[in-house]
Amino acid sequence: MVFLPSGIFAPLAASQDRHRALGWAGRACALRCYNPRMRSVVQHLAWVVAMIYAAVPVFWVLIHPLVDFWRRQKRSPYWVLLPAQGTTIALGLVLTWPWHREMVYDTPYAWIAAVPFIGAAMFIFRRLRPHFTNQQMVGRNELAPDRFEQRPVTTGLHGRIRHPIYLAHFLMLTGWTVGSGLLVCYAMVGFSLVAGTIMITLEERELEHRFGDQWREYKRRVPAFLPRRPQPPEPGSSEVPRAL
Repeated sequence: MVFLPSGIFAPLAASQDRHRALGWAGRACALRCYNPRMRSVVQHLAWVVAMIYAAVPVFWVLIHPLVDFWRRQKRSPYWVLLPAQGTTIALGLVLTWPWHREMVYDTPYAWIAAVPFIGAAMFIFRRLRPHFTNQQMVGRNELAPDRFEQRPVTTGLHGRIRHPIYLAHFLMLTGWTVGSGLLVCYAMVGFSLVAGTIMITLEERELEHRFGDQWREYKRRVPAFLPRRPQPPEPGSSEVPRAL
C-alpha cells in the first residue's frame, strides 16, 4: 500500500474552495443585483407591457371591419381609436390588479430564456424599418387612402411572412412573460392568441374584399407567420398591399 503525504491534496482542495467561493459569489451578485425593489419595478413594468401588447388586437379590430365607416368621417378617426385603445389598456390594468403580483415562478435567471424572444422581436422591428413607414404602422394608409400612398409592400419580411409586425408583438409579449414569470402575463399570452386570431381573420377578410384575386394570390404564396420556401407567382398575377 502506498501512502501519499496529506499535503499533496492541499492545492486541489484550495482550488475547489476557490471555485465554490466564486460560485456563491456569483449567486450572491445575481441576488443582490436583482434585489426586491428592482424585482418589483421589473414586475410592474412587465405587467404594463403585457397590457399594452395584449390591447393591440383591439385597435385593429376597430379598424379593419369598419374601414369604410372611418373613411366617411370628417374628423380624424384617431379621436375615437386612440381613447378606445387607452381605455382598453386601463381596463386591463384595473381588472388584473388583484393578481398582478401572482407568480408562476420567481427567478432572475428566467430572463436568460426571455432574451431570444425579445431579441427576435427587436430584429423583426429593425428589419421592417426600410420597407415600412410610421403611417403604415398606425393604419393611416388604410384610414385615409386619399392622403397616403396605397403602395404594395411585399419586399423584405413581408415577402416571407404576411404578418411580421403581429409576430414581433407576440414575441415581445412572450419574452416579457417568460422573464417576469407573472401569472397575469401568461394569461395575456393566451388572450393574445385568441384575440389575435380574430383580428387576423377580420383583417384578411377585409383585404380579400378590397383586393380580390391579388390578395388571394399573395396569401397562397406567402405564409402567415412561419417562413417557408417562396412560391413563384401564378402567371398574370400582381403584387398586393401588405398585411400587418
